[in-house]
Amino acid sequence: MTLVETRGLVKRFGSFTAVNDVSFSVQRGEVVGFLGPNGAGKSTTMKIIAGFLEPSSGEAFVAGHNSRTDALAARKRLGYLPEGAPAYPDMTVGDFLEFIAAMRGLDATAARRRLGILVERIDLAEVWNRRIEALSKGFKRRVGIAQALVHDPDVLILDEPTDGLDPNQKHEMRELIRELAPEKAIVVSTHILEEVEAICTRALIIARGQILADGTPADLLAKAPASDPERQRLVKTTPLEDAFRHITLEQAGA
Repeated sequence: MTLVETRGLVKRFGSFTAVNDVSFSVQRGEVVGFLGPNGAGKSTTMKIIAGFLEPSSGEAFVAGHNSRTDALAARKRLGYLPEGAPAYPDMTVGDFLEFIAAMRGLDATAARRRLGILVERIDLAEVWNRRIEALSKGFKRRVGIAQALVHDPDVLILDEPTDGLDPNQKHEMRELIRELAPEKAIVVSTHILEEVEAICTRALIIARGQILADGTPADLLAKAPASDPERQRLVKTTPLEDAFRHITLEQAGA
């Protein structure tokens, strides 16, 4: 079942085109890595899907609902972790997540049950009564993940979900994404290429606002130039990093 679809998305900011004719779809059970250099158009595309930006042209759909013309229905099916995981800094973690649950329409019983699950799965018990402004970057990121999952959405849009997490926390977050994947469509923006191999069933590479590659991690590896073991030893690159550079630089005509 298709749960995310974009059709010819274009987003211009004045004379600058940030997203240029981006089309793709994501099925239930897929974890799609959204890759690209800084300024490639990843976050802009994700914000359009989530309904935070209107496209200059084209359409985005969440579970069949147009994110622009049927925004409320689309957002009910969507969990979104934006870049920076914004939250109310003067609220405690517990108060903030209870507030989010109320905004998502959960009654008190459903909210308690759902938040109890998330506290355990995302390991928030020790900071439940702390103010968000006093949390480490890693804990703030985990609170951001929790708010995206409060209403158990069909679609997750996660912008750098492991940013600021230590290695153990990154492992736990990847395990959580794997656990959630069979019942959801998940789009993950990341700069960590090992994350793509670890959790993604498919990857999209975008540069200069256009999708340059769409395939499994193995498909991307096949696009890598012939390996140079001595260069890889000296520069400490991986085959996937070489493929990424080839697609975003050489193939894009940089």
